[in-house]
Amino acid sequence: MQRARLSRDRHTFFIIPFFIALGRDRPQYLVAEINGVPTVVTLLSTNIIMHPYADETDLPAIAHLINACEAFDKVDSSTSVDALRQEFAHPDLDTARNVCLWRKNDGTLVGLSALAISRSTETSSGCLNFHVHPGSRGTSIETQMVTWGEQQLRAVGEKSGRPLQLQAVSRVRQGDRPVLLERHGFIADRYFVQMSRSLAEPIPMPEFPAGFALRYIEGDHEAADWVAMFNETFIDHGNHHPMTVEQFSYGKDPAYNPTLDLIAIAPDRTFAAFCNASCREDNRRSGRNKGTITLLGTRRGFRKQGLGRAMLLSGLQRLKAIGAETALLRVDSDNPFGASRLYTSVGFSKLHTTVVYTKEVRHR
Repeated sequence: MQRARLSRDRHTFFIIPFFIALGRDRPQYLVAEINGVPTVVTLLSTNIIMHPYADETDLPAIAHLINACEAFDKVDSSTSVDALRQEFAHPDLDTARNVCLWRKNDGTLVGLSALAISRSTETSSGCLNFHVHPGSRGTSIETQMVTWGEQQLRAVGEKSGRPLQLQAVSRVRQGDRPVLLERHGFIADRYFVQMSRSLAEPIPMPEFPAGFALRYIEGDHEAADWVAMFNETFIDHGNHHPMTVEQFSYGKDPAYNPTLDLIAIAPDRTFAAFCNASCREDNRRSGRNKGTITLLGTRRGFRKQGLGRAMLLSGLQRLKAIGAETALLRVDSDNPFGASRLYTSVGFSKLHTTVVYTKEVRHR
């Protein structure tokens, strides 16, 4: 193993003063200084290296890569440094271990892989989110990303001995991505439909059952009650992973608007239903004004009373009141309670379908 220095300038880095000659198709390694910290980087070819995420100085290049992919793919995935900073703070994402970058030797970022590990007690499940610059697709980088994701998941799952399950997401029509995933052993597992509704159209008045009150979350002191409601709402949905109070608190980003975080209170003061809405972070970049119904649900024991419809309409009214012109939401095509019918009944229509692919990963 040889040693080289990497110097940073405007968030890129260069290996100085030499590069290692490689054997054909055989990765080699060097120790490089990234932000003053000795780091092992993998040399994948004569012009590509692979290294761990360093710190927030990597975020501008990551945002640029994702937005370049969005300009080509048009899958509504544009981002910003602020949005990435929030995503990288998620409790399920260990950025020090489970975020990896692929760069050309001139410092240009051409690939990103991130593995979020769920806290399920039944399986060690990880969601692999990866981006490859359009000019670098069709090379070995995509295979390296899948292999890296499997290795990282094995490292986490070795101690538990639980089954290992790797997931990745693609739209039904997203270039070669579905074919790539299937070629690497992923199987289409779940389908989610993205829907939209114009808020210029009239919104019916919500009608709540007698004795129920609508209000919004008052603060973190209500987190435990909200989390209990959420978990009882989705416990009978496929692939449900219980939420923790820590994850609830994470969701309060700087742009959080408490007036869009609605709950229905039953006559006995139980948290009975919820609707969380938000304005799209990319509105300023896109020039559009979209809002999203992020979460909607009714607690077991309070269903079949019209609460879901009333909460949805309340969320749409709040979005319209703050200036949103279009509302978006996503629904599991296998939702056991006919959510798609509810959304269609209040004016939503289908935009596209996203597929969750799953692969069983063997222990070593």
